[in-house]
Amino acid sequence: MLTDILDILYEFLWGPAMLLLLVGTGIFLTVRLKFLPWRNLFHALRLVFTKHEKGEGDISPFQSLMTSLAATIGTGNIAGVATALAIGGAGAVVWMWIAALFGISTKYAESVLAVKYREKNAAGEMCGGPMYAMKNGFRIKTLGKALAAIFSVFTVLASFGIGNMAQANSISSGLMSVFKVPPWLCGIFLAIVVMLILLGGIKSIGKVCSIIVPAMAAGYILCAMAVVFINIENIPSGLCDMIKGAFSLRCAGGGFSGEAVVLAMRSGISKGVFSNEAGLGSAPIAAAAANTDSPSRQGYINMTGTFFDTLLVCTITALAISSSGVLEYSKSSGAYLTIEAFESALGSFGGITVALGLVFFAFSTIIGWEYYGEKSLEYLVRAKKAVIGYRAVYSAVCFVGAISHLELVWRFSDITNALMAIPNLICILLLSNIVAKECFKYQDRKKKGLQ
Repeated sequence: MLTDILDILYEFLWGPAMLLLLVGTGIFLTVRLKFLPWRNLFHALRLVFTKHEKGEGDISPFQSLMTSLAATIGTGNIAGVATALAIGGAGAVVWMWIAALFGISTKYAESVLAVKYREKNAAGEMCGGPMYAMKNGFRIKTLGKALAAIFSVFTVLASFGIGNMAQANSISSGLMSVFKVPPWLCGIFLAIVVMLILLGGIKSIGKVCSIIVPAMAAGYILCAMAVVFINIENIPSGLCDMIKGAFSLRCAGGGFSGEAVVLAMRSGISKGVFSNEAGLGSAPIAAAAANTDSPSRQGYINMTGTFFDTLLVCTITALAISSSGVLEYSKSSGAYLTIEAFESALGSFGGITVALGLVFFAFSTIIGWEYYGEKSLEYLVRAKKAVIGYRAVYSAVCFVGAISHLELVWRFSDITNALMAIPNLICILLLSNIVAKECFKYQDRKKKGLQ
C-alpha cells in the first residue's frame, strides 16, 4: 500500500511538468542572462583554481565547490547514467547534456542568491541557501517564510534518505561484493568516521571534501578513459547512436513514433538532474559558506559543479558503457551495467574500480548532504543543541542504512527532492531580476579588469 502511494507521488512529481519546469527555468535564465553563464564558462573554470581571500566566509571558494561536488558526484554518475542508458537508450545521454547545459545557468542563479542573502548565526558562521533567499529576498514576507520552511523541512528529510541511508547502503553493498566486509561492520566504521568529521563542522567537511573529491574523480575518470581508449573504434558509432536515439522519430517498423524520443528525453533529463542537482537548491547552501565578496563570482565557481558532474564524469561513464557494447546484450541495469562495461575492457580490475568508485562517491555524498540538512535544520530550529543532536543522529543512521534494504527510501528520497525543487525554482524565477543585476554588474567589472 505504502509502495503504491509513493509510486503515484513519484510519477506525479517527476512527471513531464517537473521536467519542463526544471529545464524551462534553465532556458529562461540562460536567455535572461544573455548566455553569460555559457560565455563565461572558461572564466569560471579559471576562477575555481584562483586563490581568493576577499570578503567573509567559513571556507575557501574551492572548498565550497568541493563540498557541493561531494554531495552531487555520487551513485548518479555510475548507477544513474547506466540506468538512463538501459531505459532510454543511447539517446538519453544527449538529453542529459542538454539538461546540464541549461542547468549551468540554474546553478549559477541559485548560488548567486545564496551568497547575496546569506546571514551570520550566533557562532559567527555563514548561513545561506534558498531558504534565506526566500526569507530575505521576497517582498511578500509571509510567502517567503512559508516557502523557506517547506524547503527546509524537505531538505532535512532528504538528507537522511538520498544523502545518508541510500549512500551508506551503496557503500556496504560495494564493500561486501568486492572485499566481503560484513554490512554491520561497515556500518559501525562508517558511523564513527562520519561523526569524527562532523565534529569539526563545515571547516572539517570542506577540508575532507577538498582532498577526497578531486582524488576520487580523477581516479575514476582515468579508468573510464582507459575503457574508452580500448574500445576507441566503437566511439563514432556510439556517438551516432546517441544523436539518432535522441532525435530520430523513425521506429523499427519503418514508421514514425515519438515514444522512443520521449523515453530518452525523460530518462536523460531526470537522471541528469538527479546527478548534478541543478535546481534542487542543495548546492547553494554550500556556496553560501564560501569566503567571497561577490555573489556572482561564487555563482560562477559553483556552476562549474554541473560541468564537472554531468558534462565530464557522467559523459565519460556513458562513453565507457556505449563503446563497450554491453548495451546490446546485457540485461543488467544500474551499477551492474557499468561494472560489466569496465570488466569487458579491464577484467576484474575494472569491476573493482567501479565498486571502489561507488564507495568513495557515496561517502562524500554523506558528508556533503549532512551540511545541507544541518543548515536547513538550523533555519527551522535556532538551537545549538539541535544541531549537535542532528549530527549524532545522522551518524547513527549511517549504520541503519548500511544493514537495510532501501527500495522505499530511494522512492521517498526522489519525492523529497522534488518537493525541495518546487519552492527553490519559484524563488529563482521570482528573484531572476536580482540575479540579472548581479550578473551584469560582475560582467561590467570583468570588462574593466576588476575581477
